[in-house]
Amino acid sequence: MDESSPDLQSQQDEDLEGSYSKLPAFRRKQATVSSFVFYVLCSLGLLICVEVIIFSRFLLPLAVGNASYSGDRRSNVSDLINLEPEAPFRTSFHFQPPKNWMNDPNGPMYYKGFYHLFYQYNPWGAVWGNLTWGHAVSEDLLHWLDLEPALKGDQWYDVGGVWSGSVTFRLDGTPIILYTGLAEDLEQTQNMAVPDDASDPFLRKWVKSSENPLLRHPDGVYKEDFRDPSTAWQVEDGSWRITIGTQVETDGMALVYKSRDLLHWELEKNVLYTIPGSGMWECLDFYPVAPTGRRGLDTSTRGPSVNHVLKVSSYNDQHDYYAVGSYNEVTQAFTPVNQELGVLYGLQYDYGKFYASKSFYDPVKKRRILWGWSNESDTEAQDIAKGWASLQAIPRTVWLDSELGDNLIQAPIEELKSLRGVKVSKAEVELEAGSILRIEGSYGGQLDIEVTFEYPDVSKVAFKYGRPLDDPFDCSEGGSAQRGVFGPFGLLVMADDALQEQTALFFYISQSKDRQWSTYFCSDQSRSSLLDGVDGSAYWGNVRVLPSENFLSLRVLVNLLSLSGCPIVFFYGFPICFP
Repeated sequence: MDESSPDLQSQQDEDLEGSYSKLPAFRRKQATVSSFVFYVLCSLGLLICVEVIIFSRFLLPLAVGNASYSGDRRSNVSDLINLEPEAPFRTSFHFQPPKNWMNDPNGPMYYKGFYHLFYQYNPWGAVWGNLTWGHAVSEDLLHWLDLEPALKGDQWYDVGGVWSGSVTFRLDGTPIILYTGLAEDLEQTQNMAVPDDASDPFLRKWVKSSENPLLRHPDGVYKEDFRDPSTAWQVEDGSWRITIGTQVETDGMALVYKSRDLLHWELEKNVLYTIPGSGMWECLDFYPVAPTGRRGLDTSTRGPSVNHVLKVSSYNDQHDYYAVGSYNEVTQAFTPVNQELGVLYGLQYDYGKFYASKSFYDPVKKRRILWGWSNESDTEAQDIAKGWASLQAIPRTVWLDSELGDNLIQAPIEELKSLRGVKVSKAEVELEAGSILRIEGSYGGQLDIEVTFEYPDVSKVAFKYGRPLDDPFDCSEGGSAQRGVFGPFGLLVMADDALQEQTALFFYISQSKDRQWSTYFCSDQSRSSLLDGVDGSAYWGNVRVLPSENFLSLRVLVNLLSLSGCPIVFFYGFPICFP
């Protein structure tokens, strides 16, 4: 949008009035790759693909991931949010602002009929810096209206940037923002902002508290290591708690503060959790989970059967780690259910490009939704040339795995299925070892793929072929081209006819020296793009398969050049085989 236009805000206000009815989706020239290939490689014996279902030609929202609720003002709104419908590498259903740099999701919430997403945003360019709180609203988490930034660094305590934070609802139902401000001397401060007009469903204007900064770094904490306040939760006596990430020397920890009014805060003596030598913790998230079912819980829910999730974004390695555990309101201690899966050494939300995540409770559908930032794989020079950088991963619903009790299950939000178009399916496909099967009719830049494999009877195959089964699995760069006993098998997407350019998503089953079987999910990006300088890393994670489970299922979302799968591996590649 044109920041210099004196009539921009008045035009925007005018466009936002009325029925909020969705506009028809803007159409764009669809980028198309030569083929989509379904494959299995190097497994001994016969593998059964129970079913593969592919939905293509999505009924897309706006090309830049934005839409308007302004009735009949389509042309004006199109100009307002600066659409570039022919941009070849824009995603279609992942959230992106119209232009420039974006990173952490901040303060997601639902308010007066709209989902709100705030995010770290540079209004002046496609590189990190000048951080404000970008702001967008949606009725369905798919069609987004981009608004003016909600918070800018205009006070001494945040002149260096308005950094990450969270939204908390007061008892009267009005939201407040708690955020980290960066002062000129790089001190990190904690601050509050409230809506200027709580009756406005778009919450377009926010006012900073006259008492800011509410918190400054405590004794023993370096001024540059004190950031990202969580959503506040209430304990039994009615007081509030928040957690803030820090490190003391090299020990990462989650500090706890208490308050009666969400304005005046006092540091608790005990920390929520700490791990020696783990480095700086940021973007903390702390929330309860229901013991059974998929329903989410409000952040202040408590009870004898309610466990909590503590999520830590590790500054050292840029991954999001979590643990499920019990929370003691008296001592403020968090204790993981499974000590071997303690925060930072056990479970990750995602094993690819996914960081600084933030969840919220959706009161409409009674679920907890998780957002996460995905940095793209191209270079800074390429970002500057195309005019934007980064996207948000598809929002996910998360709930407790009640069978195991120590980990979460994740799935893309159900609304995504409303975008599905043409369906292509095959069932009971027999795949010989080393075979590659092309799925005809599955072309295009937007695909929603569901595939189910029959889990091989590893004991029978081992007996039949007499092969040693303790060969190490290979999820490294180029691992999809290796030969193993049970793997790789999976998918090739965004592939050209010669398979020179491809992205591999595959399973690998391996037996350790102690004869224990393990299943891994891998993504190999080493051939995702022929462009110079693009990150071609490989990502992998362990899949916990119970003895009672006979199938391996995989869902992959292809969004122009963005791919995401489950088990969760999110990454972004730039094939150059477009016509």
